[in-house]
Amino acid sequence: MRKLDGRVALVTGAARGLGRGIAMALADEGAIVAVNDLTIDADLESAIAEIRNGGGHAFPLAADVTDPAAIRRAIDEIDARGGRLDILVNNAGTLPRGLTGRTPFEEMSLDYWNAYLALNLTSVFLCSQAALPLMRRQRFGRIINIASQMAFKGHPDLVPYCAAKGGVISFTRALARRVADDGITINAIAPGPILTGAHKREGMTDDDMDRQASGLPLKRFARVEEIAPTAVLLASSPDGDFYTGVTFHPNGGDVML
Repeated sequence: MRKLDGRVALVTGAARGLGRGIAMALADEGAIVAVNDLTIDADLESAIAEIRNGGGHAFPLAADVTDPAAIRRAIDEIDARGGRLDILVNNAGTLPRGLTGRTPFEEMSLDYWNAYLALNLTSVFLCSQAALPLMRRQRFGRIINIASQMAFKGHPDLVPYCAAKGGVISFTRALARRVADDGITINAIAPGPILTGAHKREGMTDDDMDRQASGLPLKRFARVEEIAPTAVLLASSPDGDFYTGVTFHPNGGDVML
């Protein structure tokens, strides 16, 4: 028997990158995975196909995780399909749609700041709030929030991102205390730099990546498949049962806590 047989999972922002890797890892362990992204595009369809070709079960779920009504509809669809939601991975994040590169702090508009917080922090609140009634109903739930080592390290050009990810970690601790009596655990993963291709969207060159990697104790970036097993651990029972309010740090030594 696989670790997650019979479980239903929702992974946000899962058409590519770390979210896609986590969706595949959960499916490999038997979970039925709702693979979410903003739209059902070629990347999302290929993620679904890859899971199914590997013998897993998945379905696409288009929703803007910054839109409360869209999130409610998505959760209602999951409920209608099987009547339960066991695992929520709040992965959607990084650079908001429509923004490019890095804006110096002194030049940031309020709209720029709010866009970062909406995607990287408020979405975690909205998705968790929508998922909790199902989890409470079944007296079981695993919420896994994707933070970043930048919440601890800071970055002069990523002030709103660092602030949002720091908020995710504090949110994780506070809500974990709130729902512990309901059989629900909430934890966070704060990865270091990962090879996903997202750096190009954020305005980084390959030389930038090489310089950043040279500063890490392990001298390289993580692969997605090195981070995804942490989500499987936290989603599993009994393996993950005694973790709550915890932040895991697979960051190659970038931040040592």
